Parts: sequence; C-alpha cells; structure tokens
Amino acid sequence: MSNAKNFRATLEAGNSFEGDFITLGAAMFEGEVLTHAHINVPLKTLNRHGLIAGATGTGKTKTLQVLAENLSLKGIPVLLMDIKGDLSGLAKPGVNHPKITERQDKIGLSYEPTGFPVELLSLSEQGGVRLRATVTEFGPILFSQILDASDVQAGIISVLFKYCDDHDLPLLDLKDFKKVLLYANNEGNKEIEKEYGSISTASTGAILRKIVALEQQGAALFFGEKSFDVQDIKRLDTKGHGAINIVRLTDIQDRPKLFSTFMLSLLAEIYSTFPEQGDSGQPELVIFIDEAHLIFDQASKALHDQIENMVKLIRSKGVGLYFITQNPTDVPEGVLSQLGLKIQHALRAFTAKDRKAIKLTAQNYPISEFYDTESVLTSLGIGEALVSALDEKGRPTPLAATLMRAPVSRMDILSPEELEEVYRKSELTAKYNETIDRESAYELLTKKLEEAKTEEIKQKTQEERKKMSSSSSSDMGQATQKAILKVLTSTTVIRSVLGILGKMIK
Repeated sequence: MSNAKNFRATLEAGNSFEGDFITLGAAMFEGEVLTHAHINVPLKTLNRHGLIAGATGTGKTKTLQVLAENLSLKGIPVLLMDIKGDLSGLAKPGVNHPKITERQDKIGLSYEPTGFPVELLSLSEQGGVRLRATVTEFGPILFSQILDASDVQAGIISVLFKYCDDHDLPLLDLKDFKKVLLYANNEGNKEIEKEYGSISTASTGAILRKIVALEQQGAALFFGEKSFDVQDIKRLDTKGHGAINIVRLTDIQDRPKLFSTFMLSLLAEIYSTFPEQGDSGQPELVIFIDEAHLIFDQASKALHDQIENMVKLIRSKGVGLYFITQNPTDVPEGVLSQLGLKIQHALRAFTAKDRKAIKLTAQNYPISEFYDTESVLTSLGIGEALVSALDEKGRPTPLAATLMRAPVSRMDILSPEELEEVYRKSELTAKYNETIDRESAYELLTKKLEEAKTEEIKQKTQEERKKMSSSSSSDMGQATQKAILKVLTSTTVIRSVLGILGKMIK
C-alpha cells in the first residue's frame, strides 16, 4: 500500500500544472486503476510533437480521437490524416454504454456525448474539399527532393524553374513542367543553352520518367489550382471550438510517394506562412499522421532529412506533429528524438525480432522505480497505454500505465448520407472544388511553338514563290528566244531574206 501511496504522490507532483491541460485518463498500479490519479498533458507543451504507437487493435485510433476532441474543445484546430477511414465519426455524438460508463467511473470523469466541427478534405476524387498545390509553390529544391533527383538533375530543374520565372511561364501542374522539359529537349534547347548553359537530354529524359512515375500514383490530381490556403485549417466554429480537418486517404494506401509529397508540401507551406509564436500557452495547430510509416516508406534520404528538419523547425510556429504507427521503430530515430509526448499501447512478442523491438522501445521511456517497462508493454489491455509527457518546464513527467478515457464522439464511421450532410455544410467546398485551368506554361509554350511553325511555313512558302517566280521568268526568256529563232529559221523568212539578197546582187 505504501508503494501505491508513493506512486500516487509521485504522479500528483508530476501532473499538476499551472496552465491549462488535457486529461488522458487515470494511472494504473499493479493492475488497479487509481481513480482521480489523472494523467494530464499541459497545452503549453503540445507543440513539442508526439507518438502514439501499439499493435493492431490496442486502441491507438481511440486515443487519437480523444486527443482531437479535447484539443477542439480547447479552441485548437486539428488536422488528421485518416488512412483507414475510421475517423469521420468525430462529427457525431457518441452513444453511452455500460462499459463506457464503467471506464469513465474508474477514471473519475463524466461522459457527455458530443459531436465536433468536422471538415472532410481529399487528395483524390473521393468526396471532400480538394487539396491542391502548384508546382511553382513547391519550388525547385522541394520538387527535386520529391523526385529523388540527382545533383545534375536538380540543377536542371532549378534552371527550368528560373527559365519559367524569367519568361512568365507559370508552372501550375505536372503537365506544365513536362511541356517545359520537352521544350528544353527539342525546340528550346539552343535558346535555353544560350541563356543558362547546356542541358543534357539524357538527364531531362530521366526527370521526365520520374514525373511519369509520380503521375501514376495520382499526383496529377494534387498539382494544380486552386491552391489550398493553410489558413483555412485554423478555423473556429461559433462556440469557439477548433475545426477538426480530416484528410481522407483511404484510396492512397498503396501510393506512399503521393502521401509523403502532400505531407512535405503541407509542412513547408505551414512553416513559410505561420508567424513565429514564441512561448505561448497553447499550440496554433496540431497535426496527427496516422500510419506514419507511409511517409517514410520509399522516401529518399533527402526527403527523410527534409521531414526531420521540418519536425525540428515547425515547433516554433506553434504546430505540433503526432505520429501514429504500430511500432516506434517505423519512425526514424532523428524524428523520435524530437518527440515530447509518447503514448505506447501494447506490443506483442511473437518472434525474436518482436522481443528485440520491445526491448528497444522500453529504452525510449524514462526509467521508473514503479514499473518494469518491458514487461508492462506486453501486458497492457485494450485502451491502456504507457504515457510519458513533458511538464511545463519541458521535463519528462513520471511514466504511468494509464487507463485511457473514452471518446465522446461516435466510435464508428459516418453513413454515406451523413457524409453528404457534412459536405453540404462545408464552407470550403465551393471555394476549392472548382477545377481551374488557366493559361500556363503548357499553353504558352504550345502557342509559341505553333507560332514558330506558322512562321516557318510562311517563310518556306515565300521562298517557294520566289523560286517559282524566278523559274517562270527564266522559262519565259527561253521561250522568247526559241520563238525568235523559230521565226528566223522559218522557210518564209529565209526565202524573203534570200530574195532581198538576190535583188541586191543583181
């Protein structure tokens, strides 16, 4: 009992904050829930990023849902990457159940079913507000990293961006950039070489192949207008609740390149447009990336480095990034080292590799005199997790096995009719779902080539006419000479001449 008292005292000392906070659940000790021994996370540290990990079916999605709900209630907008399609229920109130009541009673919290202001977004053709960005907005460096371009290829991409800037050729979609590549390879090669240096046709061909590969993953739908303004993510409803923006990604699970492209562009846009926040009381925005390994799968080292740098930098803009995955080893060590809040659901040890991963995971958490972390990781039940956060001074809070609170919104997906209702209520659908295809590099270069071809045909026609005219004059001269010769050699003329000559002789 003394150990339980000591544990509770340690928790209370580490989870009492002066500022506002979110309650995740209640601590557990030796298999028992310590009612009202709440595990809290200060809002002030939620821009320090975090991790939600655990085996399939251990409650990661419900933990994500609880965090999103509580952030919204605190007036903090949320952006969720919904890979599995099971987060739309946030828009509708949950339904009470005896098991939920029992869980909440153990924790020492009431249960009030609540729906939240949800905006459904989409990268593809499925329903939702369309997310787009232009090639120009990416810029040559980021565009090169997405294509995993070599140094030579990256140099060519930079030259082509510069050429388009200098000649007022907007790069809006992949069609535009492909046209510029083909132009640089053929008709425009001498023009570009004269201004910017020679360009290898082998390299432009390699770049073109990489763009085609990106198109095959659906990137053509993402690049274009109208560009999504990240400020629209930060909306509040009339009650002051933060908008929960859900990006529907169920149809791009097998297209990690498109997912990482979108994420990197989004983070870059947020970083470039959000003001420096400094040491404020709460974050401006929190982003949850479900199935986070998809960002890093098939991504180049340059892309990994860019994401790692963005994780380090974006905190100063008041933005928190939270990665949700089955195993912490799915996330690069450089990113893991930047994470403040860690919520670890149960891991299962079926193989020697699993046991090794559990041992490594245990070492990522603060040492606790109350827990054998490695053992606890394999014995946690559904909806239970090891939690380690940061206090208001940035120090790790005591490690605690936690019975996580239940979501107050629906723990199921919306029906097709309910999804349509969300679409109709959206303030952003009309703003972004109209496809715009204004005159850009493709049309301007096509027009330029057509004009050049027309001029070439015109010049050839003029040259042919000159030749024909010259040939006609020559033919007429020859015909006149022949006519005169014919006259001169005719019998009548000869006779006349000879007659005149005969008279003169006489």
